[in-house]
Amino acid sequence: MKNKQLRRMIVAAGAVALCAGVPRVSAQTVDALLDKLVDKGILSVTEANDLKADSDKGFNAAYSVKSGMPEWVMGLKFNGDMRGRYEGFFFENENPVDRQRFRYRARFGVTAVIKDNFEVGLRLSSSESGGGGTFGGDPVSGNTTFQDNGSKKFIFIDLAYGKWMAVNSPDLQATFTIGKMENPFVFSDMVFDGDYTPEGFAAQLAYTLNDKHALKLNAGAFVLDEISGSNNDPYFAGAQVRFDSTWSKKVATSFGVAALLIDNQEALNATRGSTVTASGTNSTTTWTVPNQNGGNLRSPVSGTSGSVGNLVNHYNPFVADAAVTYTLEKFPMYSGPFPIRLAGDYMYNTAASHQNVGWSAGVMFGKSGKKGLWDVSYRYKYLEGDAWFEEFVDSDFGSFYQSGSLRTAGGSGYVAGTNIRGHILKLSYSPYDALTLSGTAFFTHAIQENPVASESGTTRLQIDASLKF
Repeated sequence: MKNKQLRRMIVAAGAVALCAGVPRVSAQTVDALLDKLVDKGILSVTEANDLKADSDKGFNAAYSVKSGMPEWVMGLKFNGDMRGRYEGFFFENENPVDRQRFRYRARFGVTAVIKDNFEVGLRLSSSESGGGGTFGGDPVSGNTTFQDNGSKKFIFIDLAYGKWMAVNSPDLQATFTIGKMENPFVFSDMVFDGDYTPEGFAAQLAYTLNDKHALKLNAGAFVLDEISGSNNDPYFAGAQVRFDSTWSKKVATSFGVAALLIDNQEALNATRGSTVTASGTNSTTTWTVPNQNGGNLRSPVSGTSGSVGNLVNHYNPFVADAAVTYTLEKFPMYSGPFPIRLAGDYMYNTAASHQNVGWSAGVMFGKSGKKGLWDVSYRYKYLEGDAWFEEFVDSDFGSFYQSGSLRTAGGSGYVAGTNIRGHILKLSYSPYDALTLSGTAFFTHAIQENPVASESGTTRLQIDASLKF
């Protein structure tokens, strides 16, 4: 018996060594070979795992030599996506002209996996310059418009972070991140635009109660701006508790509650100055952070200098969300299990007395992203003007303002942000794993129109083709 076992190990080890000596054979190839040997009864699972461990050590050493990376770097992962978009704006009001444009969003990222459960990530993204001052790219959009006679376009740093998974056991995980990162909170775009990447510190804890239930905590503190002449920099902080459950193969639920806070918001106000030109003196408004959205109530703009458009309310909302997914075994024209997801969220800003509520509810059938799969969804969203800070929320959800308003810092035209209600319809199909085609239609109105009853209705249509790798 011992001789037989020894022969089996020698055969397997020889096969592994042969693979290791062949150029461009990866650790995954060796693993696949060992799995085949287990299937054929040549190796036991324990023996295969021992050989995999030995193979990994050799592969990592060879990778370090070939790549020139330090030995503590376990590997590099590259990822990215490219999205092309047609976009049209069609207005109920007769004053504005309907608009059509073409845009793209391109992102490329690299992640370094380091020994002792560390990770460093960097991602570059297209975008356009943030509005209202001298800033980097738009914080809530990576889109760039086709324009300006083929001029060269901008690339910005979208992610730059360090992460440490301090605890990584089957039942408990604890992860800490610092830098410019993916949003650690799990919210819909009613609370944060999907392109928003905050800058600061985050902690994420997950505890698996059993094979059906998991309890999670997400918390973080993030800088909104650095004011060189003040020690009262604006920042936001939050904490979120989630309870995720898989009750059976067909039923799953998710619940979350969160508290958010913006502190020193006075530092987010704009200042007004003046510039002298040959034709006279012109007033100018400079924002401390990019002014991309609208909807928050601001004080009247007056005078030629000093603070203008100050935020009237503070923003300390509570947010609750819930979702239930029921998965059918099959569905016509859909390959594989078919998920049906009902979801909704509610937000209440305790620091404002009026126009301080937001909520959304919707349903999604199917899930695209894999070859041959599709989804169709409907959602209604109602977001009052002072439910949350306008510069965080979805930059695609807006409506038309006929005249300047205290909720648009005096601006008119199409404005996204808060103070919007409307319907969202979306259809997506993935003809290949890497390619997803989608169409989205927004049918929106301003909650508080300016002037009242001024036909703010807007239809925004987006047709996308997205490639990922």
